[in-house]
Amino acid sequence: MLSLLKKKSEADAAPAMPAWHPNFRNYEKLPDVKVVRTAFFINGVSVFLAVALLVYTGFREWQIRVIGGQVADIQEQIGRSKEASDQAIALYKKFQADEVRAGEVETFQRSKPVVSALLLRLAQTLPKDIALDTFELRENGLTLRMSVRGDAAAASGHATAYLEQLRTDKELSLFDQFTFTSTPTRNPATGRMAVEFLLRLKPAAPAPGGKKS
Repeated sequence: MLSLLKKKSEADAAPAMPAWHPNFRNYEKLPDVKVVRTAFFINGVSVFLAVALLVYTGFREWQIRVIGGQVADIQEQIGRSKEASDQAIALYKKFQADEVRAGEVETFQRSKPVVSALLLRLAQTLPKDIALDTFELRENGLTLRMSVRGDAAAASGHATAYLEQLRTDKELSLFDQFTFTSTPTRNPATGRMAVEFLLRLKPAAPAPGGKKS
């Protein structure tokens, strides 16, 4: 009796084996039962990229149009200002030319001594045996024609001494050369020796900011 109960309990405790049957399912032909399919993500990304490219292209086109409009406005402003600009350039060139001429005039004026001051100085230094006949201020210097008393030797000595006196005169420092222009000759009308000096002016210094000629 005990052996029968023991066998029965062992039989109840043994796991039940499922019934075997063949699996004829073809997974490749079964329908896709996923809630969100992979093709949806691929199509969504493609649409997003296409929209982004379209927006970028449109933005670039808008930028090009804006820049083109700005360039056109600037060119129009340049065209309107060209006449005034050309006039300003012409006036500036004229001003430069006038400035050069004004500098030349100023240099010329500064290079020329005051005639009255020269005459006064010559009158103060003129020896008693020499008389001033003519006084001519030229571009390159001062020409003095004088009559000298005495015979040829004495008159020549008086003229040479006076020329040396003028050379050492500090108030005549604007001249750099003191020379006879010719040999002294006797004037038959006055009986005196005719003498001519040339006092050559020093080269003019350039005007401030100007070019030396």
